[in-house]
Amino acid sequence: MVLDTSLRATHNTDRRENAFARHLPTAGRLLLGLLFTVFGFFGLLTYFRLVPQPEAAIPPGAAAFAAALEKTGYMVPLSSGTELIVGVLLLANRFVPLALALIAPVIVNIFLFHAFLAPSGMTIPVIIAVLEIYLAWAYRDSFRAMLAAKAVPVRPGNQ
Repeated sequence: MVLDTSLRATHNTDRRENAFARHLPTAGRLLLGLLFTVFGFFGLLTYFRLVPQPEAAIPPGAAAFAAALEKTGYMVPLSSGTELIVGVLLLANRFVPLALALIAPVIVNIFLFHAFLAPSGMTIPVIIAVLEIYLAWAYRDSFRAMLAAKAVPVRPGNQ
């Protein structure tokens, strides 16, 4: 009888741990989706001057880089629009591997921008990078074909 009780206790603990681990990708997806939806939406609103630009003291190099991106006329809306679309896809749990692939270059730029030009604000970029890496690992089976060293195109009639 004692053996049966200890087995039940171990089994219940394993089930709780498995339930927690099973929900981690969902929590990470929702957090990353929320961050990019909010920041992407806010980025578009500030670019189109629908809300005032927040006053913040940023290093001169960071300010020059941000000004250069804005002067291109397309980089800020492209980046913010990508963030918004990816955020919505992640929140809706649709095309998650595609969303992760689309946002990867934006995350690299965010991370490097803060690492080299505004190091005092590294907390959020680190969280975003960790979430991206974790979710890419959690969805790794979806990326196998994309990471094939030698891919073969589909030929007409061989489908």
